[in-house]
Amino acid sequence: MAALLSCCGSVRWAERIAAHRPYPDLESLLAASDEACYDLLPAELDEALARESVAPPPLAGLPGPGTLGTLAAHTALRAAHAEYERRFRHVFVICLDDCPEGELLDHVLSEIRARLANAPDEERAATSEELRRLARGRLTRLAACLP
Repeated sequence: MAALLSCCGSVRWAERIAAHRPYPDLESLLAASDEACYDLLPAELDEALARESVAPPPLAGLPGPGTLGTLAAHTALRAAHAEYERRFRHVFVICLDDCPEGELLDHVLSEIRARLANAPDEERAATSEELRRLARGRLTRLAACLP
């Protein structure tokens, strides 16, 4: 159960995925995950968001904030995260699975700034979609580690 909760922090989501094991293939598992994500109730979405990291994860492949350009970008990212959490009362989540490594920081900054302009209901839908995409990627990586 802990492995599933690391993919999506909703207990009901994890229970639904576990209850229908074994899955014949990865696509069936991902389809079940999608369906369970689409069915999350508002409180379950809140639960999943609460289990996401409060601190933004380091962006793999990027230099740390040691150079002037990256220092400014990391400072801007921290400020954007703080503003996002103040406005929407939860952490910013984004799936970066399809983003080229060299574009991660620009993509995150661009997306967080764009989503700050969303109305709360619109952002709730965007956040839900990003959590669904995150769960898919995490499940895919988890399944790849299993014998």
